[in-house]
Amino acid sequence: MRPSQPDMSEVVHRIKALREDLELSVEDLAQATGRSVEEYCAQESGENDLSFTFLYKCADRLGVDVIELLTGETPHLVGYELTRAGEGLSIKRRAGFEYLHQASLFKNKLCEPFVVTAPFLVEEQDKPIHLSRHAGQELDFVISGRLRFAFEGHVEELGPGDTLYYDSGRGHGMIAIGGEPCVFLAIVIKPASDTACARAAAADEDAADAAAADEDAVEV
Repeated sequence: MRPSQPDMSEVVHRIKALREDLELSVEDLAQATGRSVEEYCAQESGENDLSFTFLYKCADRLGVDVIELLTGETPHLVGYELTRAGEGLSIKRRAGFEYLHQASLFKNKLCEPFVVTAPFLVEEQDKPIHLSRHAGQELDFVISGRLRFAFEGHVEELGPGDTLYYDSGRGHGMIAIGGEPCVFLAIVIKPASDTACARAAAADEDAADAAAADEDAVEV
């Protein structure tokens, strides 16, 4: 099965519809995503590409799971989710990067797991690496190829089997080097406040399930 690919015209429509339903201004979302109003409007209209960082910050401000923005579907699986090799929810981003989400339907996730393919681009090899930021932490494990990683003033080069763990709220970025794409596992870990909310939501659901079970037992 081929990876599923969101329709980005529908994604931007969902972002705008949710923003308007919540009576949030473009200034509110621009501030939440770290964009100018002009940059935000270009992304909400679909004029500019949407990075995962942008989508993640939009989802956080709109109070939904990022998967809801991408698919219109609320994650509903509990217990476990199995994603076969080469499958997942595909998120295309800057300069040919592809993120395959490995648990898009799992409910109350504490992290976002991806298999990422970074393309080798000759024109990027001698340029400063673009840095991005998103609240939380991240773990990257290189599967194949080689990766150049920039973290503020530091630069590291990684190969298969190497692992990075870092504060993703600080400037970071990466490119493939060595003449071939780099494939790596990226685990994007949500901020502590988000994981606490997820645990609270799960506890509320468990309590509701237990209460329903008690009612069923009384009725019997």
